[in-house]
Amino acid sequence: MAATYTTSNGAPVNEPYAAQRAGFHGPLLLQDFHHIDLLAHFDRERIPERVVHARAAGAHGYFEVTHSLADITSQTLFQQPGKKVRVTARFSTVGGESGSADTARDPRGFALKLRTEEGNWDWVFNNTPIFFIRDPAKFPHFIHTQKRNPQTHLKDPDMFWDYLSQNPESIHQMMILFSDRGTPDGYFQQHGYSGHTYKWCKDDGSFVYVQVHVRADGGFKTLDSATATRLAGENPEYGIQQMFEAIEAGKYPSWTVYIQTMTPEQAEKFRYNVLDLTKVWPHADYPLRPIGKLVLNENPQNYFAEIEQAAFSPSHTIPYIEPSADPVLQSRLFSYPDTHRHRLGVNYQQLPVNQPIAPVANFQRDGAMTFISQGSRPNYQSSIQPLAYNGRKGHIDSSVRDLERQRKHENFIGGAWRDLSEITELDFEQPRALWQKVWGDKERATYVSNVAGHFGQVKSAEVKARQLSVWAAVSQDLGDAIAKAIGHPPVAPLKVKPAAEALNFRHNIGAAGL
Repeated sequence: MAATYTTSNGAPVNEPYAAQRAGFHGPLLLQDFHHIDLLAHFDRERIPERVVHARAAGAHGYFEVTHSLADITSQTLFQQPGKKVRVTARFSTVGGESGSADTARDPRGFALKLRTEEGNWDWVFNNTPIFFIRDPAKFPHFIHTQKRNPQTHLKDPDMFWDYLSQNPESIHQMMILFSDRGTPDGYFQQHGYSGHTYKWCKDDGSFVYVQVHVRADGGFKTLDSATATRLAGENPEYGIQQMFEAIEAGKYPSWTVYIQTMTPEQAEKFRYNVLDLTKVWPHADYPLRPIGKLVLNENPQNYFAEIEQAAFSPSHTIPYIEPSADPVLQSRLFSYPDTHRHRLGVNYQQLPVNQPIAPVANFQRDGAMTFISQGSRPNYQSSIQPLAYNGRKGHIDSSVRDLERQRKHENFIGGAWRDLSEITELDFEQPRALWQKVWGDKERATYVSNVAGHFGQVKSAEVKARQLSVWAAVSQDLGDAIAKAIGHPPVAPLKVKPAAEALNFRHNIGAAGL
């Protein structure tokens, strides 16, 4: 039976296209609520798009625990294999607007909302294991350079490379971005990585550092640059369509989820800073440990309600899962919820797609668009209708916390100081290994070709020379190959602080308890 057409307050309307007028040919009447409400809603039906990750595809499914992790965490989800939780996934490009092409050369966001019995747990990942920066204040500036020139309103290669050449710690990400991994074949044939380091804890307060890897069961599939460019013109919705049709056909995308773990003692001896978002943990030293399976088996019925309004944040965690002191992660803990409050409203957690399955009881009330008001419960700590703080365990019992270990490893006592990382030889070791040892001749040739096509558009001679010196610092033959491809003379490597000096400085800081 067809639904009855109504106004927004539920009153039936016989003719949806009719408008009340003063006589047969007179002006429209302000009393026509249906027509005024129709136009007023239309004027407001586009919420602000995300500043980053605006272009996306999404679906629903489940995460199933396949291995017990009782040895490293007391989080109840990981105590018994076979436990399943419902998941909403959103995959996105990063820099482009909502109407940009799915196949653009760009990192991809890889966000999951796990609805556990102890609250929603968001995995706000990317499809690369590292990122461009490790200093949080650089992020807004970096994103501005990936957007449009304020005067021309065009994407600007000079802005793009000017910024990156002044922040050489980005070279590791740039090596990945301009390989064919920078143009994945759709949204679901790719891996996801936490990038950031997290702390997974036990009841006694002990913890291990963790990085999460979500690896596509069909492998990470990519497009070459020519195919990605062609598809951007022929079918900008290639990735969205591909995933929707695969799920509709019952070909459910799936991933195996792994973690890498590192004890605090191992972290103190690690060659790199465990909190540095531009570095990976070698698999040979910190092997992948399987923990679960992710499957997407349900398309949204309404994209806006179920995907565009989905609000993910790394601060949406559950008991025994804690952020590390990674400064970019610490910055994101505030930035993401603040964005959602601006974009969706202060009660964004009450929207159906974001509402946890766990009961919510707190002192937050009112505000725009509230529809879960918690009844008559007082909005303060009351003796009349008290909240029970010991029913659901949301924290580690201080009486059993391993305080001695915590004091030794995490000591934040000291004066406030403004921290900005410096560039050292350590920043080029992993990109050099990627260029010299991981890639073969085909991958190296593809990278040079992909980079030259974009970098060759730079007009500034200063920017060209500076960025070429960054590539030469990775490997002189890499810098020379790109210089030759764009018709530029060879450039000497960027001079940076030696690795030994950087390691001594970091270890001295650690010994001082800072």
